[in-house]
Amino acid sequence: MAHTYSGYENKVKANLEKIIENRGLQDVIMDIRIPVEIVKEESDETDEEGNPVEKEIENKIFPCYVLIKMKMSDATWHIVRNIRGVTGFVGPGSKPVPLTEEEVAAIGVEVHTVQLDYSLGDSVTIKSGALKGRVGVVQEISEDRKKIKVLVSMFGRETPLELDSESAEKFNG
Repeated sequence: MAHTYSGYENKVKANLEKIIENRGLQDVIMDIRIPVEIVKEESDETDEEGNPVEKEIENKIFPCYVLIKMKMSDATWHIVRNIRGVTGFVGPGSKPVPLTEEEVAAIGVEVHTVQLDYSLGDSVTIKSGALKGRVGVVQEISEDRKKIKVLVSMFGRETPLELDSESAEKFNG
């Protein structure tokens, strides 16, 4: 995370993107983000029917910070540190400290797509939990591919079971 002067986040991002493009640094500085959230607010204006008009406002989640995904080296540190508007990095002595996977997930700026080796209708073996070793049929896969719904035969009836997608593997029987 690079710290910037107030209001310089977008300028820092644009300047860094220009430097990356001009010098061909896409393999060492991979991504630059300014985490924002969209908030809907009612304005004083009204529409034709007299209803308040909602405006979407973009709020920075971390004002004065720009998230940078890069391979840390003296060269990349120097490039980012010398962009106008950058005042330093998050970390001791202004040396960047990488965010953990959990911190990145909590911020919600990077979405990891889960690769599954099965799809709807496939038979899968449950790998963990009380039903470990049971076979079921995939009925539903969540949009983010982290959860699945499997029909498992228990006591003579089909029972839906929600699992983490990593808790199942394609049935090879």
